[in-house]
Amino acid sequence: MRALKKKPLQIYIESKQELLLESLAKKKGTSKAEIIRLSIDKYLNELPVDEDPAFRIIGLGSSGKSGGGNISEKHDIYLAHHISGHAKRKQ
Repeated sequence: MRALKKKPLQIYIESKQELLLESLAKKKGTSKAEIIRLSIDKYLNELPVDEDPAFRIIGLGSSGKSGGGNISEKHDIYLAHHISGHAKRKQ
């Protein structure tokens, strides 16, 4: 897994889950936390495309006259402006 800063999260699991998690961690030689992180990644990666939060950005802008036809080159800038509320609002 990437060396990103991790945030603590408290969850409650069933006793059976704890036993299986402990057993798997020992077998794999890793921590329970790492198994949980990998499990979350696997779950999120298997979400149907229409439930992927990244697809919410589709349709936020336009490449018409006001876009200048450079959205593919400057999408980060346009997205940042939209998120910060500086996007031009349609009248």
